[in-house]
Amino acid sequence: MSYVVLTVLLSSCSPELSVMEESKRTEYTTLSTHYSIIFFIHGDSDYLYRDTSNNEYNADEVTVMNAKRVAEQNPNTEVFIFHQKPKSNFLFFFPQRDGEFYYYRNGQLIANELYWRDREKSDFNLEAALYRKYHVVNQDKLINMFLYFGHEIPEAGGVGYDESYPDRSFTIDDLAGGMKSFTSDSIKFDLTILSTCYGGTPYTIGKLIPITKTIIASPENLHLSYFDMSSLERLDINLKDGDVPAFAKRFARQSFDKLTSSVETTVSVVVYDANRVQNFVNSVQKDYNQTLDSLKRLTPAELAVKEHCDCTDIPAYQISTIKDGVDVLYRSARFGRSKNKKIHSGWECWKY
Repeated sequence: MSYVVLTVLLSSCSPELSVMEESKRTEYTTLSTHYSIIFFIHGDSDYLYRDTSNNEYNADEVTVMNAKRVAEQNPNTEVFIFHQKPKSNFLFFFPQRDGEFYYYRNGQLIANELYWRDREKSDFNLEAALYRKYHVVNQDKLINMFLYFGHEIPEAGGVGYDESYPDRSFTIDDLAGGMKSFTSDSIKFDLTILSTCYGGTPYTIGKLIPITKTIIASPENLHLSYFDMSSLERLDINLKDGDVPAFAKRFARQSFDKLTSSVETTVSVVVYDANRVQNFVNSVQKDYNQTLDSLKRLTPAELAVKEHCDCTDIPAYQISTIKDGVDVLYRSARFGRSKNKKIHSGWECWKY
């Protein structure tokens, strides 16, 4: 009897959890598709938080739930959701798949699969394979979006970003390289949303410029790595005119307003025009890379105490092009030494 029970339990861990019936899949996949959204949600770290009623939540799981809502509320849209989970074992002995994938088209769930995340390198090869399996082809030009939710992505080092794989490194270079696996040399993402702390640095934005046209990021600490996603619902209404830069500013404003109404810490949300910020990034690249080279020589303990600052606090970055192509929303913290800071350049550097 115990063998039968074990067999049933193991079979329930099938890599394909639920797939729409073929007849219904055809019905929903033959409709026209105008928008394509990729969500990457990192959950392999500490994302536990409590609300004002002391209820416990995992921020990554809440983000998955919100991403599903976006998918369900969008006709004429395909949505890919990749949830990177901590590794775990079934009955203490049997490793479980540590990635979960959802694919929606025109508001309906088409596929839900478990998969093994790559344990050797921090690339997106397995996710890209799932993307190519389901991605809409032979359609009119799509508006493509990429969203990443997680902790601050290191610009140097990067060891320990995944708690399950402490020896593996994940950096901004890995993110940019992984994003390229979803595009081609002739196609860029129309919008990239980096929902992490300290995403608005010259190095990070510089790495994203070749693969995206418009970027939303926070140059400061971002509470729970949180950007409000409700603007992404009903793109057939909210982005009907196809004006992605204008949509990005509306998205940033809504996220900023929601954050400032709920937290007392610093809030900053910035929209970067990839083409227009290129001159500033190129001008400060040498100085910023020298700082990164110095940081790479520090121990993890030494690096942990290094602080970020507004790039305008450093003379080398005080150049006229720093204002080009950035739309900055900023409110200082209600307490602490930065409470009197009234404006922010939209660019974050290291105090070094």
